[in-house]
Amino acid sequence: MNRRDALKTTFLGSAVVAAGVWLGKPLAHAAGLFHDDSKALGRLAKPASFWRGKVSDKAWAVLFEENTERPGSSPLNDNKAAGTYVCAACYQPIFKSADKFNSGTGWPSFFDVLPASIGTKEDRSLFMLRTEYHCSRCGGHQGHVFEDGPAPTGLRYCNNGLALKFIDAGSALPTLRG
Repeated sequence: MNRRDALKTTFLGSAVVAAGVWLGKPLAHAAGLFHDDSKALGRLAKPASFWRGKVSDKAWAVLFEENTERPGSSPLNDNKAAGTYVCAACYQPIFKSADKFNSGTGWPSFFDVLPASIGTKEDRSLFMLRTEYHCSRCGGHQGHVFEDGPAPTGLRYCNNGLALKFIDAGSALPTLRG
């Protein structure tokens, strides 16, 4: 391969990756550029493919391809009932309803999480630096945490509704999956 061909290949590959980041991850994931089945292991040490068929296709794309649902599309955004929000894949409890607030963003938002329920990592997509959080048990992507939330924590856990399942306070929590 000569220098010109190498530059073309590098430029085209970089352009596809940049376009995927700029347009959102679905384009890049659809092209198969970023899928890494090992990234969703969590404490369960199950690959992302293990969860396919256990959640809807849209939930799987959010949880294990790190996609984001449209703002305002989740019925959980307006849910004011008492209960617990669990990971839609493995059913690990993540949030208490008492920690939910209306952030005005269009996604369910919480100012605190249950102990040891999440893990975090740096997310540099969309030309910005954010902190992504995921279920510490199955590794499923939940959303991003920001430092513009209410007291007492000052945090806003901005969650994808598709990544959660709500369990009413009067119901028993589901048995953990996996």
